[in-house]
Amino acid sequence: MRVIFAGTPAVAVPSLDALVKAGFDIVAVLTRPDAPVGRKRVLTPSPVAARAAELGIHVIHATRVDDAVTAQIAAAKPDVAAIVAYGGLIPRAALDVPPHGWINLHFSLLPAWRGAAPVQRAVIAGDDVTGAVTFLLEEGLDTGPVFGTLTEGVGPNDTAGALLERLSHSGAVLLSQTLSAVEAGKAAPQPQAGDVSLAPKLTIEDGRLDWKQPALAVGRRARGVTPEPGAWTTLDGQRVKIEPVRLRPDSSHLEPGAVSLEGKSVLVGTGSHAVELTRIQPAGKKMMAAADWARGMASLESVVFE
Repeated sequence: MRVIFAGTPAVAVPSLDALVKAGFDIVAVLTRPDAPVGRKRVLTPSPVAARAAELGIHVIHATRVDDAVTAQIAAAKPDVAAIVAYGGLIPRAALDVPPHGWINLHFSLLPAWRGAAPVQRAVIAGDDVTGAVTFLLEEGLDTGPVFGTLTEGVGPNDTAGALLERLSHSGAVLLSQTLSAVEAGKAAPQPQAGDVSLAPKLTIEDGRLDWKQPALAVGRRARGVTPEPGAWTTLDGQRVKIEPVRLRPDSSHLEPGAVSLEGKSVLVGTGSHAVELTRIQPAGKKMMAAADWARGMASLESVVFE
């Protein structure tokens, strides 16, 4: 079966590899254009583009799927398109090109967390279980009928990055199985059922920690925005980056945002009990162990995160 693969970030690479390993004929890869990376802003191919180049697969670079891109897709004569985190909408004209449509691997249990940041939103919300589905792409936001589902537990220390990494590999197997079922004429997608929730793309502001919230909510947010866009707070008007924190229910004497060095632990007060900082990056400095940062401060008595 001839397959167009659409994807951009590293989490889409396992799916591309799985389809190649399964013997599908990947006739082209659709991905976002090269983007500036690092402090020097060096133009760099997307992880999917880089992997496609290694595999010798033709790459179509596109910020959006316009008429010209749709013509390139049609010229490849795909039987089906597989899409994993491409990062752009697929218009009706392009959806109609492959006879078997576009099959999307999405990292949530639809209709929960429709949108660009399903794993991150699930962690922030405190979901105990998440997963991935394959579904038939429609013009609506993640509304199409579902082919297959897998579930994945959310651990108490899972960051969004760690959870997404696991789902990228298990989801790749699910996508390959779904395309095999489509090829064999045995696929039977079912309408989505259940409560709908939305997962819009995270902004930098989503990473700001509100110390007046309970410790559990602070911890979930810090894990949910790691690695991107990253958790942060402010100190003396400057942004300070924070890596995921540990819950410290044994300490409840600190006011929200107040910082204290107790033994080797750096504690911060919240709306309930304290949390323990692990690593911190003050403005203009490198990420460091929280205890090292605290020992370098003249005094912590007046330090209050905002």
